[in-house]
Amino acid sequence: MKRFHIALAVGDLRDSIADYSARLGQRPNVVVEDKYAMWRTDLLNFSINQNAERAGQLRHIGFEEDSAEGFSSTSDVNGIEWELFSAQAQDERIVEMYGVPVRV
Repeated sequence: MKRFHIALAVGDLRDSIADYSARLGQRPNVVVEDKYAMWRTDLLNFSINQNAERAGQLRHIGFEEDSAEGFSSTSDVNGIEWELFSAQAQDERIVEMYGVPVRV
């Protein structure tokens, strides 16, 4: 399966989780309290991290793809960061960057 990935910075994680859960019609799959949340839908891998200085800004985009090996990142001609990763590689990276998540 291939899901489009988009990552945003948010000002308040708790308020953003409530808002995006309503918009996506489901609760996040992963939450690291006061730091990070991620939703996996059939088509979308959507993540947010709390960063008040960059609230509302795009962090990066890319694809979660079952056949991807590991995790890679490149920039396009406009300077936008694109990531490619498997679900397992992303789950491992979440722990490295934010800590152990609470699966909800």
